[in-house]
Amino acid sequence: MRRLATATLICAGVTAACSPAQAQTTQGVPPGAKPKPVTTQPVRPGVQAPADTANAMGQAERLALQSDLAWIGQYNGAITGDVSERMVNAIKEYQKLKGGKPTGVLNPQERAALADTARRKQESVGWKIVTEPVSGARLGIPTKLVPQQTSDGNGSKWSSPTGTVQVTLARRKEANPTMAALAEREKKEPPGRAVDYSVVKPDFFVLSGLQGLKKFYIRGTARGDEVRIMTILYDQATENTVEAVVIAMSSAFTAFPAPSAALPAPRRTVDYGTGIIASHDGAIITDREITDGCLAIAVPGFGHADRVADDKEHGLALLRIYGARGLKPLALSGGNARSSIDIVGIADPQSQGGAAAISSVKAQLAANGPAETSLAPAPGLGFSGAAALDGDGKFVGVALLKPGMLAGTALIPSSQAVMISAETTRAFLAAHDVKPDGSSLDAKAATVRVICVRK
Repeated sequence: MRRLATATLICAGVTAACSPAQAQTTQGVPPGAKPKPVTTQPVRPGVQAPADTANAMGQAERLALQSDLAWIGQYNGAITGDVSERMVNAIKEYQKLKGGKPTGVLNPQERAALADTARRKQESVGWKIVTEPVSGARLGIPTKLVPQQTSDGNGSKWSSPTGTVQVTLARRKEANPTMAALAEREKKEPPGRAVDYSVVKPDFFVLSGLQGLKKFYIRGTARGDEVRIMTILYDQATENTVEAVVIAMSSAFTAFPAPSAALPAPRRTVDYGTGIIASHDGAIITDREITDGCLAIAVPGFGHADRVADDKEHGLALLRIYGARGLKPLALSGGNARSSIDIVGIADPQSQGGAAAISSVKAQLAANGPAETSLAPAPGLGFSGAAALDGDGKFVGVALLKPGMLAGTALIPSSQAVMISAETTRAFLAAHDVKPDGSSLDAKAATVRVICVRK
């Protein structure tokens, strides 16, 4: 496989320096003699190394960044969150690719653009984490590239309609398997494999190369006498599309997941989000994920709310409260989203000592997409469903926190957010016969807390 050198997010820091450029001393000079000036060299400020700053980041941030860099083809390696020169170089290569200065430091706007590009790459191939039905192994599968699946007692196979891309998870029993022996066997079966890359570790092995006119990638391991091997086979013509996916698949492959690892992240018993009043008759826009699976939805100050519609593609939900008076809906006519926006919402009670104050946080936008675009930094818990405003205080969209994601073999909480555009929001309302009738630019007056109670 083509090997890339690349990496993880960093913010440069500078320590204060402190010495005068010149100093004089008279110590030890005879009386009446003219002191001889002693010149000292200025002390240069110390610049914190990018890797040191990266190490100060949270593990979840490093995992997400490494994964994003892999998806855009700038990082070729295990997605572990470990800081390395490869990760630092990856950031610099990405910055050069975008025409920026290769500092190894991603500013919020660069980070948002990277996340947005990676997310679109994932969506374009239909990336999903699945559990193989025979073995229980966990794999990342590009479902749009390999939509056809078959399974038998030996494992499962995913393939494209024409066979240009194939993914196989095979399992078998073997007495006292070693990684070296397994790797040697895979090099020879089927005959004609030409291996150009090989790594053999005590607990797994990786091979890649050519098999006829196709490229292949193999990752295998064993536990006891159970051998599990993932093989990816793809036409060389598909290399530009498939290769970044192969890296993600390798890191996501968990041959023997712990029983709890195959389960989705549990939902909170009580979830808190933000809603935007859209009309005088009680229509409220909020986050679909926050209001999913609720026994009851409450809007403090107004009582019970019904979820009357949702948009699975864009993550919006429409709530309705009844009999409310004095509502002050926000004008949703739409402003001009530039690079920076304000997000007006209500932070999770745990973030504000149990209170419910409305507050505003800033975020940077990546390049606008047709319906949504990434935000950085992501607002805190509770802000999902909040109004995004431009510099003139006009509505430009709805901020949504993304659900927890899998980076490598670790399930991490979301540190990503997107903004659903004003146009998409209005289209969602129109599809459900809601006519926004707000004229106010007072976003705080149109902001409500949304509480979902589950079992």
